[in-house]
Amino acid sequence: MAYNQMKTTMQGAVVLTIASFVAKLLSAIYRVPFQNIVGDEGFYVYQQVYPIYGIAMTFALTGLPQFLSKLAAEQVDLQKKQQILNASYSLLCWSALLLWGVTFFFSRVLAGLMGDISLTMVVRVASFTFLLMPVLSLYRGLFQGDLLMIPTAVSQVVEQLLRVGIILLSAGGFVYLSLTIYQTGAFAMSGAVIGGLAALFVLLYYDRKIYGIDLRAGLLLPHFPKERWLMKRFFVEGGLVCIYSGMLILFQLIDSFLVVNSLTHSGLMEQSAKVAKGIYDRGQPLVQLGLVVATALSATFLPTLTKLVVQKKQKKFITSARMYLRFTTAIAAAASCGLAVLMPYLNFALFKDASGNATLTAFVFAVGFMAEIQAYQSIRQSQGVFLPALKAAGIGLGVKFLVTGVMTFYLGTFGASLSTLLGLIVILLFLVKTEGASINCFWNQRHFGWKLLGVLFMMIVVLLVLFSSFTFIFGEVESRKLAFILSLVGVLLGASVFVKAALIFRLFTIREWLLLPMGKKILHIGGKSNENR
Repeated sequence: MAYNQMKTTMQGAVVLTIASFVAKLLSAIYRVPFQNIVGDEGFYVYQQVYPIYGIAMTFALTGLPQFLSKLAAEQVDLQKKQQILNASYSLLCWSALLLWGVTFFFSRVLAGLMGDISLTMVVRVASFTFLLMPVLSLYRGLFQGDLLMIPTAVSQVVEQLLRVGIILLSAGGFVYLSLTIYQTGAFAMSGAVIGGLAALFVLLYYDRKIYGIDLRAGLLLPHFPKERWLMKRFFVEGGLVCIYSGMLILFQLIDSFLVVNSLTHSGLMEQSAKVAKGIYDRGQPLVQLGLVVATALSATFLPTLTKLVVQKKQKKFITSARMYLRFTTAIAAAASCGLAVLMPYLNFALFKDASGNATLTAFVFAVGFMAEIQAYQSIRQSQGVFLPALKAAGIGLGVKFLVTGVMTFYLGTFGASLSTLLGLIVILLFLVKTEGASINCFWNQRHFGWKLLGVLFMMIVVLLVLFSSFTFIFGEVESRKLAFILSLVGVLLGASVFVKAALIFRLFTIREWLLLPMGKKILHIGGKSNENR
């Protein structure tokens, strides 16, 4: 890949990373006051139905836009590209109507299967997010296919700002208007619909600004497409991208149906089971934050890798794929290990108590496994190979479904965390086994694997020494404010040690460092800028 093209790709990744980080930060921040105000039981109500919204927005934000950007990247003729996007939009519309209908009209059945019939109203509100999926997916895919990441980034931040604002208003309604936890959950879920509408207007603005046109009239009245090849690719290839983009959401959906039921069957009182599920759900925003960079890298590398395959530049494709895996593995592994070490302080600082520390510490390792899975799936997809990834997803989801109930029954929510990790490990092992040795060897190139383990070891040791010394000198942390400060210090120190150790161990080449944001400054500070690339 030409250096300038790779630089453009990485700049796109940076834009999406910043926007995703802001959006995920908002998503994590609102959960803190929301949980603090409505309690773990109120948090349970929202999180129990959240996977429905999460699936719709994952499809609209990452899964389907990635698929559509790939379709757009494959087309050279502008008229042909528009025809394909029009037909794809029609398929999106019919799929969204089907999903909305099933969720809305069977909301009582779904709530019953979750073990709480009172969730019916919240499920119905969440179902309307599916109706926003087609147009949001189309525009984000169109922009990303042309490597224009700013429209997606701005729309994502605006959407989250409005959604978070309404969620916090719902928490105020719980306190001042005496809303029930279920009314509060329905009110909070309505923020997803309003935020999605705001994102749509942002994308329409960029469409006129960049392309000089508004939403095309032909797209307003979707027809049933005649292109059978496109229908097959939409449901197989597009569905595959959506499954992997929303893998953790699908795992969370399985948890919604099994965890509370398993806890009550094990002898726990119903209210205690709901509280335990609410504590378990604290891990979701932390994992989402950890996956921000991996998701952004996937969204920007996929069109680029696809173009290299179309242009039959195999050598450059393999080089780019290895680089993609190195970046993803290193960043996700650092995020997982850092979150695990910081968890006791983060949990106390954010959620008022230290309940579920062991459960949440295990759960955050999902960051590393999920990031690797996304990377391997994107590489396979860019090559037009889908069957192995479909099999892997099916087996992994099957394992998660089969073991969650049993592990939760015997081990509580810690077992639920382990079931998630087990499902992800199965998927990753299957994908690695089916990938070619020319790409898998990234782990052995320049002893990358051993170097990464050394870097992570240094980071973990420094953090453990810091927290152990503080506890030895000042005693146990009893203030949430102090726990937050220690968490912040830990994040900054951990990141600094990771970067310094990565320079010492030469984890990345000089050329790779220069592709990262502030890479040149990092190299200059580390005294590596004049070494051979």
